[in-house]
Amino acid sequence: MSDSRRLDELRGRVENDPASIAFAQLAEEYRRSGQLQEAVRVCQAGLERHPTYISARVTLGRALMDLEQYDEAQAAFEYVLLSAPDNLIAIRSMAHIHQRRGGQGDAGRELGDVGEPVTHAAADPVLQQLEAWLTAILEDRASRAAS
Repeated sequence: MSDSRRLDELRGRVENDPASIAFAQLAEEYRRSGQLQEAVRVCQAGLERHPTYISARVTLGRALMDLEQYDEAQAAFEYVLLSAPDNLIAIRSMAHIHQRRGGQGDAGRELGDVGEPVTHAAADPVLQQLEAWLTAILEDRASRAAS
């Protein structure tokens, strides 16, 4: 099925049933086709009805990252990680956000304590870097608490 036909089909499903969770697929198709603003709009509208739909939050975060709206993307991925701490897309995306920011920002706020799931993907160099970063954050917190 062509991308255009797929978009039309999904758009029709969502228009016919605004409560449908097909909005997440539609948003992902928009994201993949480079229609990032539309992907964000569709995700945000759908998440108003289905706020806990993790796949839609991941799509929202990825579209926001592509738009270089890192604070908003981070918030989407933080939500995902609170609900699904082993979600590797969210973990990896948080690592990319951190890299794009040059390691700047409030590291404690950026990821919280998600070190455990990172160890499941030790072969991934980005995740290895994230694990080292998380370890440093946790050590810094421990030293501050001890002071």
